[in-house]
Amino acid sequence: MQVTSEALDLPVVILSGGLASRLRPLTEKVPKVLIPVAGRPFLAHQLALLRAQGIRRVVLCVGHLGEMVMREFGDGQAHGIALEYSFDGPVLLGTGGAIRQALPKLGEAFFVLYGDSYLTTPFRPIAEAFVRSGRQGLMTVYRNEGLYDTSNVVFRDGRVVVYDKTVRRPDMRHIDYGLSVFRASVFEAYPAGESFDLAEVMGRLVREGEMAGYEVPERFYEIGSPSGLAELEALLSRRG
Repeated sequence: MQVTSEALDLPVVILSGGLASRLRPLTEKVPKVLIPVAGRPFLAHQLALLRAQGIRRVVLCVGHLGEMVMREFGDGQAHGIALEYSFDGPVLLGTGGAIRQALPKLGEAFFVLYGDSYLTTPFRPIAEAFVRSGRQGLMTVYRNEGLYDTSNVVFRDGRVVVYDKTVRRPDMRHIDYGLSVFRASVFEAYPAGESFDLAEVMGRLVREGEMAGYEVPERFYEIGSPSGLAELEALLSRRG
């Protein structure tokens, strides 16, 4: 694939189907992406960031209370984004299974973003790095040093050498930033309708040497925990 404007016009998959148990009772009746942050649903802030990056197409993977998100945001026209939805169905599919389910709405390659991440890093250089790499996936990483969450990546000489969310190593100084790029063929290899985790897919690609790495200098923000939600609320309230 050549680095062309067409190749860089990638859609974004937002993984929004989890139960968000760490934010209960807030998420018992409201899905996480609809939690108000600085006076607006969190998803509105996410979509504004994506639109500013030149993203024009987003697929939301939804499960728990997903109908509420569809009623609130519709086709995304009010936010300058073409918005589509992919529902888990009666069984939660996990982060990997949800992407597999959404493949008919996606093209040859796409970004993946978590539904609780607020990431200010530029997307275009990441897409360019992915295309140049010729690999099946790309993971963005941040030199975290255990500061904002537990570091889970060994990143060396521009490569993701180890990725593991369960086994901790002293040379894990980086963390999965929360934004990745994949070719659709990575997920086509998995059976449709089965539950599996994105971390499993990423770990396999790292072991096979098919996961490119891209280090970002900007820290990440998230609303996956009460402390993260409070921090982002303060940041966005200051910005107005």
